[in-house]
Amino acid sequence: MARKTGRAKLIMSEAEYSDLQEVLKSRKRSVREVERAKILLRYYGGQDISAISVVLKVSRKAIYKCIDKALSAGVYSGLKDKPHRPKDPVITEEAKAWVMNIACSKPMEYGYPDEIWSHRKLSLHVRKNSSKAGYDCLKSAAKATVQRILKEHCLQPHKIKYYLEKRDPEFERKMQDVLSVYQEINLQNQSGIDTGKMITVSVDEKPGVQALEGTSRDLRPDYKKGYKQTSRDYEYKRLGTISILAALDLHSGHVIAQVHDRHRSKEFIELLRELDGYYPKKTVIRIILDNHSAHISKETMKYLTSKPNRFQYIHTPKHGSWLNLVESLFSKMARTFLKYIRVSSKEELKIRILLWVKEVNDAPVIFSWKNFEFAETIL
Repeated sequence: MARKTGRAKLIMSEAEYSDLQEVLKSRKRSVREVERAKILLRYYGGQDISAISVVLKVSRKAIYKCIDKALSAGVYSGLKDKPHRPKDPVITEEAKAWVMNIACSKPMEYGYPDEIWSHRKLSLHVRKNSSKAGYDCLKSAAKATVQRILKEHCLQPHKIKYYLEKRDPEFERKMQDVLSVYQEINLQNQSGIDTGKMITVSVDEKPGVQALEGTSRDLRPDYKKGYKQTSRDYEYKRLGTISILAALDLHSGHVIAQVHDRHRSKEFIELLRELDGYYPKKTVIRIILDNHSAHISKETMKYLTSKPNRFQYIHTPKHGSWLNLVESLFSKMARTFLKYIRVSSKEELKIRILLWVKEVNDAPVIFSWKNFEFAETIL
């Protein structure tokens, strides 16, 4: 086919032709290089520019540029971009520092109602106020430009990462007390030492468990109709909340649990009474628990006084609920049993929770603290 480009015929050796064929098969080469190899092979095969443009869906200008590089500096040059000197940056370092300073401030300081910056709002503010601040290079800065400036300095003002302020001055000591107990129990469980004189239980509560009732019946899986999973109406009714109080035996994995409408000293004392009735009279019940007001109220202290030498408290530090092993039990309950539950009344929810606890006690799991090295790094 005759060429109308006025350009010379492309000449290549067998090795160059073979290399271009390998480029077409390669999965590691860039899309741009593969496209240019196709252009050169088709031009070498006699196709004109218009046909190549139609088949490869590439502009004629790009095809001319590729072919001219190959004709002037060799086939391999046609695959690569020409070396070029980057332009001097338009946005100065001072202007970038100004943007970062704004990003590190709250939008409220600039008269906005937002709590944190979005990229859109930050870019609008930058464009609106850049000239006034003396940074004309930012007066047309797009959102992507502001994003690049922030990314360059690893800033993410559109996100919030939560942390917990340490408010207990004795956090380390209390944590060490709890972990020492866990280490002692691990050694007892591994060696089979008799724990008849002292039993350790982890006690906590899970308040605000919602009793939810579905507004329509669930559609069960049906292989005949092609239903692969349970289908459920989005709407539901709130029937109220309940609180779960649980004591986890760290030696046997046995769980003593109660479900109440409220969590007060009265309900906590009921749990203590059940613990007192479950374990032998001469056994000291060592309880790992947090600093909830019901645990140290006048009513609770009065009951504990009536049972001298029966109970022993080990308090977790303030904001250290993650140190309480019964939280692992509650986490398991929330992720499996409670996640999808629907009931017709609060009473039904209570019954089913206690039934779940019975199943746990039929095949108890001994929860143990394993990451003592992590705790040592904190200390």
